[in-house]
Parts: sequence; C-alpha cells; structure tokens
Amino acid sequence: MSIHMHMRAVAESEIRDDHTWLAAFMSEAWGNHPDEYAAGIAESIDKVWDSVNGLYAAAGVLDADADDSWELPIYGGRPVAHGVGADLSHPPLGILEPPGVSRAAGFLARVSFDELWNVAGAKLVWSGCDEAQVRQEFLDCHTGLQGFYGRAAAAGHAVVRAVWA
Repeated sequence: MSIHMHMRAVAESEIRDDHTWLAAFMSEAWGNHPDEYAAGIAESIDKVWDSVNGLYAAAGVLDADADDSWELPIYGGRPVAHGVGADLSHPPLGILEPPGVSRAAGFLARVSFDELWNVAGAKLVWSGCDEAQVRQEFLDCHTGLQGFYGRAAAAGHAVVRAVWA
C-alpha cells in the first residue's frame, strides 16, 4: 500500500478554508504532482514522514533552549475540519500559514542533518535495513523539505498538506 504526505505551496489568498474545496484542490495538485514538484511548489514524503518528524524532534535534544519550530515542517499548522455534509473519505488536510512556513524554512536552514542523525538515527534504522541506505532516504527527505520550504517562504506562501492512502 502506498501512502504519502503531499505538501503544496500556495498563496494564502487563494486558499478557501473549506475541506471539500481544499480536498478537490489537493486532488488536482496530486494529479499534477510531477510537474508541480519540478516547478518547486510541491513536495511529498512516503510513509516515513512521522519518522522524519522524529528526526526533527532531536533538535530539542541538541538545544534545550530551542523553540518548537522543529514541529512545523511535518505537522505544523492547523487541521482543516470536515464541514457538514463533507465526504468523510477525503484525506486529512492541514494548512501552515506564511509565518509558520517562514519559521519552518528557518529551522530547516539552520539545523544540521548530521547532528540530528547522530542523536536520532539509530532509532530510525529498521531491523535488517542498511543504515547507509536509510540515512540517505532521510537526507533526501530533509534536503527536499529544505528547498521546498525555502522557496515557499521566499514567495510568502502558505503550505497545504494532504495525506493520500
């Protein structure tokens, strides 16, 4: 089974705070994902996104005085509730508004992947898996998120998230 967290940068003024509308918007964006990914306005992470969040949580271990911006790249923002009469089969959706996108981009720009991996990597390597391969998968996720959030923040965009199963 394939499951992905899909992130799409979009001008906040273009977002309707309506689950049905956002589900249709994100469904269309998912259909265009290869082109939107190439354009730098979309990013997706396969089923390991919660583990990527766990990697970022190590930032609190590295710096006890750090703020909570490590929480923003994966789960930051607010959920968009299903409205009355909405199709409950639509994916879970969330919106991270531009100030949060900027904070997420700042966190990703300043955090050291190597330091995070040194703290949390051992917990992220599944039994029987090649550590170097798993590390590279997480590094690829991190690098993709750095670029995506950096571009979204520079454009002043919000980020909409959907989980596709």
